[in-house]
Amino acid sequence: MAIAILGATAFVARDSGAQTSPAPTLQSEIAQVEESVDEHYREALTQTSQVYPGSPEAVVAVGKVLFFDKNLSVNGNTACAFCHTPETGYQGGSDLINRTIVDQPGSVRTRYSLRKPPSAAYAAFSPPIQYPTKTGQAKCANCFIGGNFWDLRATGLRLGNPAASQAQGSPVNPTEMANLEPACVVRRISQQPYRTAFENVLGPRSFDIQWPANVDALCSSPNNNPLTRIGSEVPGPNVTPWIVPLSTADRVRVQDTFDLMARAIAAFEASPEVSPFSSKFDAFLDGKATLSPAEMRGYTLFNGAARCNDCHVDAPGDPRPLFTDNTTSNLGIPKNPSLAYYSQTTPDQYGYVVNPEGQGFVDLGVGGYLRSPENGNAAWRALAPSYDGRFRTVTVRNVDKRPNPGFVKAYGQNGYFKSLKEIVHFYNTRDVLPHCAVGSPGEKATCWPVPEIPRNLNTKCCNLGLTDQQEDDIVSFLGTLSDGYFTPTAVSSGVQRPKEAALE
Repeated sequence: MAIAILGATAFVARDSGAQTSPAPTLQSEIAQVEESVDEHYREALTQTSQVYPGSPEAVVAVGKVLFFDKNLSVNGNTACAFCHTPETGYQGGSDLINRTIVDQPGSVRTRYSLRKPPSAAYAAFSPPIQYPTKTGQAKCANCFIGGNFWDLRATGLRLGNPAASQAQGSPVNPTEMANLEPACVVRRISQQPYRTAFENVLGPRSFDIQWPANVDALCSSPNNNPLTRIGSEVPGPNVTPWIVPLSTADRVRVQDTFDLMARAIAAFEASPEVSPFSSKFDAFLDGKATLSPAEMRGYTLFNGAARCNDCHVDAPGDPRPLFTDNTTSNLGIPKNPSLAYYSQTTPDQYGYVVNPEGQGFVDLGVGGYLRSPENGNAAWRALAPSYDGRFRTVTVRNVDKRPNPGFVKAYGQNGYFKSLKEIVHFYNTRDVLPHCAVGSPGEKATCWPVPEIPRNLNTKCCNLGLTDQQEDDIVSFLGTLSDGYFTPTAVSSGVQRPKEAALE
């Protein structure tokens, strides 16, 4: 399998028995995703012009147009939705990227992120990060619960909402939307056609800011600050320095409006449009659908011998399970050397080096966040070695949602797995099959490469004794978790949404 990062041409084998055939270029797939995002943006823009400012849907409508607005990136080409497309359950929308380099390009199209995009669907129901120290306080004592992003750095501690914290990270991340600082994002919002809707819904003085005459020139440059690099022991985007000269009052206004933006996006992500609980499994729980024999066997295994339910919780009697316990785990996933991130070792046209360590980089996950200055809790920093290699347990809702049957999704934080069968087989046999080098014959079938980080391994998951048919049955059940099987008849549908998901 080979691909040029800039995508002049690419050749991808569809499967081991398929004839190698030309695949779309990276640029063409990026253009298709952009076109889809633009279509959603136009729809959202129409909705903001029609919504009544005092209605319950108003904040969601503003959050939606923000989510799909590519103008909020430094080069006006990357919206939140570029990496979180509805057609894939709000994950990455490029089949070619998922098959190969995994990392999404940012607004500076030659920069690629460290990890694959987690789903934005249902993530808004994660609580702010906590570390209970007594049994009975939560599912576990002495473990992290909540937060967002793969490494929990979107803690939700300041805003009371991890999804809102996450919405503030991407706009200023150099490898994502790449704005210099929050003031540049607020400035861009103030210039958009939905400005009036934003002010009507979220506050008439949201953009009452005395901008310096050169603000647009300042904000036209991408964020090149090496201190905003994530994934290791350096600060992340939440410590982006201020570049735009503003008075104290205007700086406070910028932060308030940036917070309102984030809260509105979180409200959209928590809404039934993004997190609708509309899968076949939800219909099954409501007594309105019947699982096939294979799906039913997979459901039984999911909650039994396969031990999926240990972390992807489907509690008895829960009418709308989230399929995550919001904790963390090191599953022992092998390093994925195909990540574009590893090849970005030299300065780009702006002088920014995405990954100075190259293939030597090791993704510490939660341990990296805990060591970084973004974590201000000294007691938590001391826990970092115990969390090296751990990543957030994400929901398995929409894991099989795709725009067409041939579309490939990537699984795991680094996209090492290219099918649900592969990752289920890994859970089943990681501790049984021998180790082999990446690219070896039989890799992912009869052998596995060593874990990227062998310490802190989850030792309960990966010697399940399942048959090949049982693996297939689990995959069949996971296919029932894709939204869109039915259209919810009411916004609330009687479900009490978590408090954290509300706009406060």
